[in-house]
Amino acid sequence: MEIAVLVFVIAIIFITRSIKVVPQQHAWVIERLGKYHGTLTPGLNILVPFIDKVAYKHLLKEVPLDIASQVCITRDNTQLQVDGILYFQVTDAMRASYGSSNYIVAISQLAQTSLRSVIGKLELDKTFEERDIINAQVVSAIDEAALNWGVKVLRYEIKDLTPPKEILHAMQAQITAEREKRALIAASEGRRQEQINIATGEREAFIARSEGEKQAVINKAQGEAASITAVADATAAAIERIAAAIRQPGGEQAVQLKVAERAVDAYSKVAADSTTTLIIPGNMSEVSTLIATAMKMVQSTK
Repeated sequence: MEIAVLVFVIAIIFITRSIKVVPQQHAWVIERLGKYHGTLTPGLNILVPFIDKVAYKHLLKEVPLDIASQVCITRDNTQLQVDGILYFQVTDAMRASYGSSNYIVAISQLAQTSLRSVIGKLELDKTFEERDIINAQVVSAIDEAALNWGVKVLRYEIKDLTPPKEILHAMQAQITAEREKRALIAASEGRRQEQINIATGEREAFIARSEGEKQAVINKAQGEAASITAVADATAAAIERIAAAIRQPGGEQAVQLKVAERAVDAYSKVAADSTTTLIIPGNMSEVSTLIATAMKMVQSTK
């Protein structure tokens, strides 16, 4: 009975040491008698008990790694407190196991030194403007060395760039001065445009008024000309009708009667005015002479 139990326990030990199930996105490095033998892929794997052993286990997923904050000096001798985050992935389990004693520490240290080197080539203002360039250069520097460690550096991102308080205060003062300068320029441009608009409006209004006055004078002249033409046409038509009437039988007698009536009306109006002194000709035949003269003028007109 004891032998059976012992055999059963030994069998369980052999099974547990010989059968390995590797999870997805993992890689296990196998050593046989202390020497690298192979890498187990996800799924069921069979090992030789007591000869093969799992020496290293690696996660193949993308891993974020915080890079500790450090002080970097820019090209213009300004100190910056910089920290970031690095994303990497194990691509070769064998190199990750034997290429470096601790590839995570190696990547972290290399990221810090690369970042100091890159920022040292830039001035303070450029470090804020060219973050993408800094990130790309850090990734390029780390990725070249990380190939020997079986690691692929995917990207690096700067989280914070913090200058000293004195530099930060000076930058804020500079920004404030620049904004005030822009405000003054904008205000002056506004006043300039306002003056231009006012002058343009006055010029256009003057032109409009002068055009209106010109058109009014033209219209008045055209109206007066039309009025004179209409009066002349009416007078000519009246004269023509009078001349035609005189040519009719009895026309001359009618003219004599009309002239006599006008003469009598003129004398009566003068006599009606109390402030006017009326001098009557001694010979009333002169009135008939006046009428006869008027008739001769009418006949000569005919």
